[in-house]
Amino acid sequence: MGRLLPQLEFRWVSWLRVRASPPPVRERVGNADQALTAWCVEMSRALNLPELAHRVRVSWNPRMQTTAGRAWWPDRAIELNPKLKSLAPEELWRTLKHELAHLVAYERAGRRHTDAHGPEWRAACADLGIPNEQPFHTLPFKRRRMKRNYIYVCPHCEVELRRVRPLGRNVACYACCRKFSQGVYDPRFRMLAKLP
Repeated sequence: MGRLLPQLEFRWVSWLRVRASPPPVRERVGNADQALTAWCVEMSRALNLPELAHRVRVSWNPRMQTTAGRAWWPDRAIELNPKLKSLAPEELWRTLKHELAHLVAYERAGRRHTDAHGPEWRAACADLGIPNEQPFHTLPFKRRRMKRNYIYVCPHCEVELRRVRPLGRNVACYACCRKFSQGVYDPRFRMLAKLP
């Protein structure tokens, strides 16, 4: 009998690892609206989007001030501004359809990238009965005005850049860098802070 060789043992333990379950979908702030959710479910079914129909939720977010509505992907949640209740019903339905169109566009795109207000969204708007929908609302909600106290100037062309916050790193004038250094950062065109 020959010499015994130690047995080689291969362990594939990656399948044994306990993977942390994905974090639960965070409930959005606000009150759920069952009637609007039911309408979105029906529209999703009519558009043959069963996963969207199963998961879509509509709620009112009292913290919204300037935005009429917001769609969250992949949560498939829609938040609406409670101020819509005081406006004409057409505004509420238009806003709801606008936000649902975002979810429809994302659902149809799958893993493919889609622009927020691109052709996929416009097609979804048409399917929901609001063709020629504009990306932004004109509702009488107060706008947030931010004062741009930080001013920077290009030493070459003297173009001004106004900012709410100071620049955290060196930034050069885009037009001058394109014109004189093939679009590469050039310290000659670094934006300089303008004193008030």
